[in-house]
Amino acid sequence: MSYPGYPSPSGGYPPQAGGYPPQPGAFPPQAGGYPPAQGGYPPAAGGYPPQAGGYPPQAGGYPPAAGGYPPAGGGYPPQAGGYPPSAGGFPPQTGGYQQQPGTGGYQQQPGAGGYQQQPGAGGYPSVPPAGEKQIMDKCMYMGKKSKVILSHISFAGGGWGAAPGGYGKGFRGSIKDFPGADPLRDVEVLRKAMKGFGTDENAIIELLGSRSNKQRVPMVAAYKTTYGKDLIHDLKSELTGDFEHLVLVMLMSSARFDAAEIREAIKGAGTDEACLIEILSSRSNAEICEISKIYKAEYGKSLEDSISSDTSGHFRRLLVSLCQGNRDERPTVDVSLAKQDAQKLYAAGENKVGTDESQFNAILCARSKPHLRAVFQEYQRMCGRDIEKSICREMSGNLESGMVAVVKCIKNSPAYFAERLHKAMQGAGTKDRTLIRIMVSRSEVDMLDIRQEYVRTYGKSLYNHISGDTSGDYKKLLLKLCGGND
Repeated sequence: MSYPGYPSPSGGYPPQAGGYPPQPGAFPPQAGGYPPAQGGYPPAAGGYPPQAGGYPPQAGGYPPAAGGYPPAGGGYPPQAGGYPPSAGGFPPQTGGYQQQPGTGGYQQQPGAGGYQQQPGAGGYPSVPPAGEKQIMDKCMYMGKKSKVILSHISFAGGGWGAAPGGYGKGFRGSIKDFPGADPLRDVEVLRKAMKGFGTDENAIIELLGSRSNKQRVPMVAAYKTTYGKDLIHDLKSELTGDFEHLVLVMLMSSARFDAAEIREAIKGAGTDEACLIEILSSRSNAEICEISKIYKAEYGKSLEDSISSDTSGHFRRLLVSLCQGNRDERPTVDVSLAKQDAQKLYAAGENKVGTDESQFNAILCARSKPHLRAVFQEYQRMCGRDIEKSICREMSGNLESGMVAVVKCIKNSPAYFAERLHKAMQGAGTKDRTLIRIMVSRSEVDMLDIRQEYVRTYGKSLYNHISGDTSGDYKKLLLKLCGGND
């Protein structure tokens, strides 16, 4: 089934009926216009002839200089990984990579690695748009009814996740803003895909898989405006299984999706501790504050109270500290303070009988991520043991797994998510909720880096692993989010 004009296989918008069709012979003079003078641009009669001493025309016009325009001295040399995206993609946001005066390059700013969602300033509203509550209810229903094993993921630093210090050269996501996307035209595609007998799943996959989150979310309201029908209801009546779940969560804002995942991890029998740690350890302060606002508005209970009532001990303290959204986000590192923090961690664990968990909690939850990476290096030099191994020697249970996850996410978040994805797909069965959460949330943050880490660590591309572990339309849409093979 094809649709005239939208979306085209090439990904662009072909000329629409009623536009300006190409005129024969390019641009002939229009009636009443200014036709070009015959023979090019000779001096018009009565015009301004060349003045003596002016700039005479060069022989042969202006030939291109050899090699184009060489970079001026002191300019901006090419950066590894390219420059940040141009118009039409994701412009650098707070927490991105901005050009610094006099440096000639791009420098990581606070909260680096992601696109920070600022509460109340161009971010996602606290009050749910039409249809989003239905999405969350449906996702929770599917999590309970289907044989889905819960797990974990992230979106750090802003917009869903921060790349570690070693990554982040330019935009590293697999999904970008689609140039010229219009939600009113996009919902026409969705309507045609669902109208009549059967469903054109490929049209839905192509559309949603080529739009960024901020371009997908407005489709819910645009659909109701255009057709007077509920998009979520129509999609649920046409789709099933994991494909339905994936489509529905792609139409949710990032903060609302996080709030729904935390709610699902807490409610009912048992707790998905890994999901809680994943989200809270990888989001920026602004994102955590937005998640907290939405959680309270949706569920009538604060995020902190929900976590406190469902967890206990030092693990509860770890989660409560993380959900405050009060981590230092300055990019600078004080080497002397890093050495002091490393000594405190050593004294609280390896160098004493028992463990002072509160000291670990205070440092891992309050210090900035660049600072903590320096602390981990100092710790390794000081006691000859990796901080993760020390945590495993000193702690156990949920606290151990939670602390280790925080350390891994701070050290190298793409490697951390690559590990999470691998665990979600290895063995019997697939942890689809974890797989969906990571693929959706990281697709606009650091999916390219996750793919690199996946190949390096497991000797197999993420694309191929998804292809072999999933099927049908669900697989097709996941592969669109993956963005390609390595």
